[in-house]
Amino acid sequence: MSEKDVITFPGGKVDVTWDGRLCIHIGECGQAQGELFVGGRKPWCKPDLVDIGHVVEVVESCPSGALVYQSREGGVTERADAENTVTVVYKGPYFMRGDLEIEGAADNMPGVSYRAALCRCGKSMNKPFCDNSHETAGFQDYGAVGEKGQALGETGGKLSVRLIPDGPLILSGNLTIRASSGRKAWQGNNIALCRCGASANKPFCDGSHTAAGFKSD
Repeated sequence: MSEKDVITFPGGKVDVTWDGRLCIHIGECGQAQGELFVGGRKPWCKPDLVDIGHVVEVVESCPSGALVYQSREGGVTERADAENTVTVVYKGPYFMRGDLEIEGAADNMPGVSYRAALCRCGKSMNKPFCDNSHETAGFQDYGAVGEKGQALGETGGKLSVRLIPDGPLILSGNLTIRASSGRKAWQGNNIALCRCGASANKPFCDGSHTAAGFKSD
């Protein structure tokens, strides 16, 4: 995908932009109440049909960062969640929220500074981002998290996501990992997360990427 897959829907007070390079069709936008997004309508998104508060609520519910908004009047801007979190999705990606700094993210992907869906099956053709390849790959992991880490003194601040070539994701910063059940499972400041899909200790890396022949490119 390219920048041609990025579409902006202008409004009188706020613009909404959809980035097809990041969208994995979770449906938070299309299922939301109201007339902001209506499937089959042209244009699909009409920001002027709802108030700005509704635009903010719906756009910020997008877990992949594919949707962003830009206020024309100023004063309304997205802010990072007060707590950096990673949710280990049932048979799916990592949903990350917070003050994110993701290595490899393009400058013209503003949404992933706050919200991102990162591949953990190892099969995405859009690494480090999820492209739903886990569905056709038959990726099997239910999102349980067995380790606890250690309690955090604070929850905010920058969360750096570094990509080890042919290896794991290295997360540095205050972080809470949630199991797929929603349970707060692990807390800490530095962790290596599996992105090859082969670890026997998911979501944590156990070095299996080497034997699995995982390639990050």
